[in-house]
Amino acid sequence: MANAKNLVIVESPAKAKTIGKYLGPDYRVTASMGHLRDLPKSSMGVDIEGGFIPDYRPVKGREDTIKELQKEAKAAKRVYLATDPDREGEAISWHLKELLSIPDDQVYRVTFNEITKRVVSEGIQHPRPIDQDLVDAQQARRILDRIVGYKLSPLLWTKLKYGLSAGRVQSVATRLVVDREEEIRAFVPEEYWNLEARLTHGADAAFNAKYFGKNGKKVDLHTADEVDRVERDVKGAPFVVSEVKRKDAKRSPAPPFITSTLQQEASRKLGMTPRRTMAIAQQLYEGVDIEGEGTVGLITYMRTDSLRLSEDALSAAAGLIRARYGDDYYAGSPRRYKNKNSAQDAHEAIRPSSPELTPERVRQSLQSDQYRLYRLIWNRFIASQMACAVYDSVTMDIESAGHTFRSAYQSLKFAGFTAVYEEGRDEESDVRTAPLPVLEVGDEVKLLELIREQKFTQPPARYTEATLIREMEETGIGRPSTYAPTVSTILDREYVVKDGKSLKPTPLGEVVTNLMKERFSDIVSPGFTANMEATLDSVEKGEKPWKQVLSDFYGGFSRSLTEAETALAGERIKIPDEETDEICPNCGRKLVVKSGRYGRFLACPGYPECTFTKPIVVEMPGKCPNCGSRILKRTSKNGYAYYACERGKECGFMTWDVPTKDNCPECGHTLFKKSGRGFQRPFCVNEKCSRFVPEEKRGYKRKTKTDEAGSGANEDKTAEESTAKKPPAAKKTSAKKPAATGKASKKSAASGKASKKTPEDNS
Repeated sequence: MANAKNLVIVESPAKAKTIGKYLGPDYRVTASMGHLRDLPKSSMGVDIEGGFIPDYRPVKGREDTIKELQKEAKAAKRVYLATDPDREGEAISWHLKELLSIPDDQVYRVTFNEITKRVVSEGIQHPRPIDQDLVDAQQARRILDRIVGYKLSPLLWTKLKYGLSAGRVQSVATRLVVDREEEIRAFVPEEYWNLEARLTHGADAAFNAKYFGKNGKKVDLHTADEVDRVERDVKGAPFVVSEVKRKDAKRSPAPPFITSTLQQEASRKLGMTPRRTMAIAQQLYEGVDIEGEGTVGLITYMRTDSLRLSEDALSAAAGLIRARYGDDYYAGSPRRYKNKNSAQDAHEAIRPSSPELTPERVRQSLQSDQYRLYRLIWNRFIASQMACAVYDSVTMDIESAGHTFRSAYQSLKFAGFTAVYEEGRDEESDVRTAPLPVLEVGDEVKLLELIREQKFTQPPARYTEATLIREMEETGIGRPSTYAPTVSTILDREYVVKDGKSLKPTPLGEVVTNLMKERFSDIVSPGFTANMEATLDSVEKGEKPWKQVLSDFYGGFSRSLTEAETALAGERIKIPDEETDEICPNCGRKLVVKSGRYGRFLACPGYPECTFTKPIVVEMPGKCPNCGSRILKRTSKNGYAYYACERGKECGFMTWDVPTKDNCPECGHTLFKKSGRGFQRPFCVNEKCSRFVPEEKRGYKRKTKTDEAGSGANEDKTAEESTAKKPPAAKKTSAKKPAATGKASKKSAASGKASKKTPEDNS
């Protein structure tokens, strides 16, 4: 292996391990561990006046890796650059070629949409040159983001607060959240009424029919007087079935996943953040050790906006469906789905590399989140090729005094694709779940009661991470590789915070957005940003020079920057405090939310006269097993979530395990579960209970260095894949709490001070 004539460079050790197994001893496969050359962090790194010439430099701290790769590249006759199959991966390959000084006749570019033996072998047999158009599109994006970040951020520092950042895509994403909040504040609720008739027919079970309208036309009830009028009309009048419609309703399966829909569905069904989803998907793509199979790449490339499926995949799905479920469950012919006009179609949709590797077959070899995400992808792909679900649908209209009441019911007649997968829904259906009685036109039913309910229209819902990504996709903001890191960035910058699953702008986010809207309307315009993405796509296709794109952008941007600096000269914009209802016990002021190095906390606005601070805590379900008081969620000084009795040191209860709403059937104490995402089986922590589970049996696993090695290669992927380290094992419930909970120490009191930062050019 050490004397192999062929060197293959990939981005991560996991990917190197998988590909190395397929290629054999004639190939040495090694990992660059991501970017090795980039723009410097300490300066702009772009000569704008000289024609947007980038100053690429070796990444600090990577000197040993660079030397080792230079040595191996020099000894090899052929160097295959096998970085990810997207713009970023193409740029990394180009940087490697330049940095390692590999001659043109010795360098080969190969890409793998899936990491399987067949695809890897075919890719090595059919290399191509580095695609300079792809590289230039990535350079244009990188430099655009660097210019915006390094030019705008200092303005925010001087006018608002040190350490802030702006970005070409992150600022637009923040604006979407801010605009939605403004819509919610400006919303004026409108009154409306629901009216239902509770009906019965003979010995049949009673059923409800909802008011539809009058004289065959749809009518909405807006006031109590309108409801009274209907009630007066139908009082004493007969209720007669006027129409019954029975039909078979077909429902088609959802298409296979693309990046945005995978992130949305994983959030909806699995409770995973987009960042976590992409981190797990990267692991599944790069390869997992499967018992009996070795290291296998389980899914195709997960950064894609294409619904295209290979003929091999369609054929494999058809065979599996017929063998596993029967001929009736196959659609009869391959289902092919149409892409959106904006799709780049560079890769297939996200699907299992080998459908034969069912979730059940690989379950024992996968970690919990890996299994859950793989099962989601496998089920969605298989379902996409299955027959429609068929429902027996009944709609019944019942008239009384010219008013129509309507009831509908659906029952599943043939499961079709729903035997495998049903797409999650954000809205509830109005269709009844209980059967309707068998009635015919002309049958009279008896009115038991009229049920009226006053309602008010609701404001638009706040975005969640999933729905924000859906909005970004629909409006053309960003690309598959940028969705998750963009959302993570605006959360990390605290322009936006989570309120449950909802995203809510902070006062900081609103002030920054309003300043950007006033002075840099183009930068935060969704339309402008979407058009820029289309322009970058044209660079990728070789239709437009990348430096021309930068020049066209910079002229207007530079003028806006100069005008803003002039207009805001000598002005300092105040960021309003985020006031809460909690009262400072020392001076009686309302506490406000502050941010420090360990996150958000409550503080007295009277600082420095009053230095009271306290952590933001969340009340958890269940009761303290020691004293029966409330359990609060807290955060340690190292950023770990833990759970402690509200009485603090007086009680002493603390645990890393998560309290649940359920009680032990044996002793009645609150049940706990292992921390972490996904389903975890609850257990009892009461040592005197027969159901007690000792901490060594609660399922915690100490991470190895291999587990912690990053699988991503570029900046976007690194952001997506970084996960908070968890404590290696559950602590004893009597352990001392890791952080103070009452008055903060001097260190925590000063934690709101910003640390030294450089301008961020996150997209």
